[in-house]
Amino acid sequence: MHTASASSDESTDVIRASCHCGAVVLEADALPSSVTSCNCSICRRLAVLHAYYTRAQARLVAGHDAIAMYQWGDRLIEFYHCRHCGCSTHYESIDKNPDSRFAINARCFDPEDLASLKVRHFDGAETWKYLD
Repeated sequence: MHTASASSDESTDVIRASCHCGAVVLEADALPSSVTSCNCSICRRLAVLHAYYTRAQARLVAGHDAIAMYQWGDRLIEFYHCRHCGCSTHYESIDKNPDSRFAINARCFDPEDLASLKVRHFDGAETWKYLD
């Protein structure tokens, strides 16, 4: 749901993402330059592509009551999914400041928006380095 809104003479692109049933909606200020495929124990099982933002750049706009959170390990990241359809929607740092990470599952973007993005591969299982 790529939408544009105009304010004065400026145009701002807002990127929207949603779960399968539409109960959870997220938005970001712009498309990222790339998305990340990670092979860590949870990301490979979820099959997500992360679009990285800060909390100042992206947000949950609908479905606050429709999300469920999952944590494990060092408990520094909160993974969210829709309680209704089960779709993995995003993750956030436990720190809730404007500069903390907010990663949207880019597979929740419209296919046209996702198709234009480069996919980077991150070795979260061993080296913690990008493989490309």
